[in-house]
Amino acid sequence: MDIVDPTVARYVLDHCSPGEDDLLAELAAETRERYPDSAGMQITADEGALLAMLVRLCGARDAVEVGVFTGYSSLWVARALPGDGRLLALDVSDEWTSLARRYWERAGVVDRIELRLGPAADALRALPDEPVLDFAFVDADKEGYPTYYEEVVRRLRPGGLVVLDNVLREGRVVDPAQQGPADAAIRRVNDAVVADTRVDSVMLPVRDGVTVARRRPA
Repeated sequence: MDIVDPTVARYVLDHCSPGEDDLLAELAAETRERYPDSAGMQITADEGALLAMLVRLCGARDAVEVGVFTGYSSLWVARALPGDGRLLALDVSDEWTSLARRYWERAGVVDRIELRLGPAADALRALPDEPVLDFAFVDADKEGYPTYYEEVVRRLRPGGLVVLDNVLREGRVVDPAQQGPADAAIRRVNDAVVADTRVDSVMLPVRDGVTVARRRPA
């Protein structure tokens, strides 16, 4: 099902502060041209603007992104970080992220981004087991979401944010007939977040569903 009517979605885009400049638009277009079957994994400009606003609102300096694809969301996050900010970008595809690196360089933010290729769960577990993160965006393989959420939230500082994308799965989360592994994993993480006493959370019907969780003070 359409979570947001296409006409409303266009209106939303028209009423966000200007944010998608020519470079971001070019990256989005090249992604659609080079990877037409996968381009749906790329977030839209309004979601990018939301990520950037959240990064600024929580004063993030240390951020992590689980699932880079071609780097469109990374650009939004990295540009919103201060000059001494750092984004740890995790993905498994050298092909997709090679396109990302090219645009990070053109945007002048490559010095803020550390790309690590390999299983994201392993990279997250390798981080210090203490509150070292200010912001995290998770938009990767859905079956890994429960693990990614747990490894991130335990490392969030008080007031830090974790954002989960695609939490509505085009409405499949409310359809009992949809019992695939990805749908089951998203239901599981959705239930875990709302029951997690470490965070306050809100699920928003933005695009395919976005959950924002804020780590409570200790």
